[in-house]
Amino acid sequence: MGTIVMAATAVLVVLGFTNPVWWLAAVALLYLSVRYGWGSSASSSGPPPAAPGSAPATYRAYKARRDQQAKWKRRYRRERPFEARRQERTK
Repeated sequence: MGTIVMAATAVLVVLGFTNPVWWLAAVALLYLSVRYGWGSSASSSGPPPAAPGSAPATYRAYKARRDQQAKWKRRYRRERPFEARRQERTK
């Protein structure tokens, strides 16, 4: 979607050399794409992710992050056993 928005913006800018109203349309298109996230590849229907260290919005979000972190830790220990053991010794 971001490619389409950028291509449309370029076309509107080129058209703007003959009629400056098209430049306003290009600015409006860019504003809407930034404001509503049309250019982003992640299209989740939920709220935006919270900043690290802040309280989770819901218990479900907290649990999902906790489970994801545990999964990453298990994968790290499985893929790098010597490094994981060294880190355990230094704790």
